[in-house]
Amino acid sequence: MSKTQPAAYSPVHIFLHWVIAALIVFQLVFGESIKDLGRALRDTGAPDTLTTVMGNAHIWVGVTVLVLTLLRLLIRARFGVPAPVPASRIQELAARVVHGLLYLLMIVVPITGLLAWYGGIREAGDLHELAKPLFIILILLHVAGALYHHFALKDRTMKRMITSRI
Repeated sequence: MSKTQPAAYSPVHIFLHWVIAALIVFQLVFGESIKDLGRALRDTGAPDTLTTVMGNAHIWVGVTVLVLTLLRLLIRARFGVPAPVPASRIQELAARVVHGLLYLLMIVVPITGLLAWYGGIREAGDLHELAKPLFIILILLHVAGALYHHFALKDRTMKRMITSRI
């Protein structure tokens, strides 16, 4: 564990943030493809090529989100992250809660998806599906917070996740 706190997010932190964000948006937009694949396999046993590709993409993108999130957490633990920009106690609490829940979802959602698809665990599938609206709400809160910091408070919060230069 690092004893120092970096002055800025590293290029690796920033890269992982944006790659994971893009993968999650892909999942939210194209996530229903896994249901299409499941129905096609159940009903005809022979899904068309697009259904197969998109269904499998959902699985592999989910696994990638899980692996990259775990890597991101390891890098955070090892090298640290910059101190938060000073804010009110309520803003700090909101940021911690939203970030914590996002990290939790980035780990739990792929695992529940895998348990549902490969393990046939219906409850895991139900939990997996319930996560979509929660993900959307948390992403909107995260983006709103970043935009608030950028446009209303005019601090460096948002810029820190765009460039590692101080």
